[in-house]
Amino acid sequence: MLLSKVSRSLASPSSPFLPTLARSAAVRCLSTSKQITQSELAAAISNDEVNSIVVGCVDTYGRMMGKRYDPEHFMKSAYNGESNICNWVLTTSIDLEPRPGFAVANWDLGFGDFMLELDYSSLRRVGADTYVLGNLKRHVRGEGNLAVPEDPRTLLSQQTARLAEMGYGAMAASELEHYVFKSSFEEAKMAGYRNEDLQRAGWYSECYHLFQSHRTEELNKVVRNKLKGAGIPVETTKGEAGLGQHEINMSYANALDMADQHTLFKTIVKHSAEDMGLAVSFMAKPFPTDVGSSCHIHLSLHDKDSGKNEFNGSESFEGIMSTPTFRHFLGGWMKATKELMPFYAPTINSYKRYVKGSWAPTAIVWGDDNRTTGFRVVGEGNSLRIECRIPGADVNPYLAFSAAIASGIHGIEQKIEPPAIFKGNAYVADDVERVPSTLREAATLLGESELAKDFFGESVRDHFAHHFHSECDAFDAFVTDWERQKYFEQI
Repeated sequence: MLLSKVSRSLASPSSPFLPTLARSAAVRCLSTSKQITQSELAAAISNDEVNSIVVGCVDTYGRMMGKRYDPEHFMKSAYNGESNICNWVLTTSIDLEPRPGFAVANWDLGFGDFMLELDYSSLRRVGADTYVLGNLKRHVRGEGNLAVPEDPRTLLSQQTARLAEMGYGAMAASELEHYVFKSSFEEAKMAGYRNEDLQRAGWYSECYHLFQSHRTEELNKVVRNKLKGAGIPVETTKGEAGLGQHEINMSYANALDMADQHTLFKTIVKHSAEDMGLAVSFMAKPFPTDVGSSCHIHLSLHDKDSGKNEFNGSESFEGIMSTPTFRHFLGGWMKATKELMPFYAPTINSYKRYVKGSWAPTAIVWGDDNRTTGFRVVGEGNSLRIECRIPGADVNPYLAFSAAIASGIHGIEQKIEPPAIFKGNAYVADDVERVPSTLREAATLLGESELAKDFFGESVRDHFAHHFHSECDAFDAFVTDWERQKYFEQI
């Protein structure tokens, strides 16, 4: 049994420790979860079925940031589509300390408000709570609300709009891995997040192992039910290679909707774990001796009107029946990968995941169903797609999808051909391009990138380069446990 304390079982409707009445209430709570329309939300509020409305944007780290509205006040002040949030939200550290040097918001400008323009296509109901995301706007007197291109969700909206002008839509999926712990978040914090003091949910590799992964089925079942109830289709849950590592796969959707689902997925997993006295981590590499957690992203282009997969065609390319659109999108995506690497690997920890033979790719090459390559072509016919295996579970999906789509558009416009197919073990190959080894290296490449400037604009490129360099500066100033363990006595 995964949960050793009765109090840790209270969030699971199936728990044998849960009193009958409470279990019934929990089942009812899950059964009321669904994706709803704006008018249905109003009706639910009128019927007193909604506890709160969670309104938010997405910060640079990919976290949903915002506030909970009382339903009645939401109807009076935000229902018509507008809220507000301090513009500091795009300038902070992971600990929410404002960092200097950003043009979009700073002390000299007074840290005013962004307007938050709600996008009701993101509206999801999870039990008695409702979640809705929005795009940030800057209010300028006399001009109205102007887009904030540094906002990750706005950035992706702009790239999908560019695709639409070309007659395409992007279909995407993200495969998020994470570690599960019997320790609670509070217990993990009190233990300093030390590996030896964290109790994993499993004690041997559980990749496709049904018995070992059964030990976390209580948590996974709650998450699956909440996702399905929120209108987010779930395909599978499975154990992964690490001890206590898991993956929950959602069905593909258009790129913006997929990024929204990815964000809500992480929120649901963390909230469910917290309610059950457990902890989860989406760090890319939480342990030096175990595999990291990935977020493989799958992407294909479809005709925006007919839905036809524009990668699927009659030309044989390295044995893959495809189209020039497929080749050029792959070529553009690969060509820009190194310069846009922080959009796929955004933290200091991200780069510790890239270890030979660890299931995390180290080479920017492509192969046909080859898990050692950074880009893996999978499927055929209408399911033909490109899987990028480079992002870790710490990725901001809005930035990753923005980078992928912008790069692919560039490839189509410039007719960029991909390099030759790679066959064999890319981990040991000579003369192949490798991913950057540190965030500092990647941030420097981004800050100097003419491609990033062309794709997103100079101010956006500089904003994100400054963010990633600031992350490096903070790490460089920190004294680590490793340093104390090695130097405290012996130096």
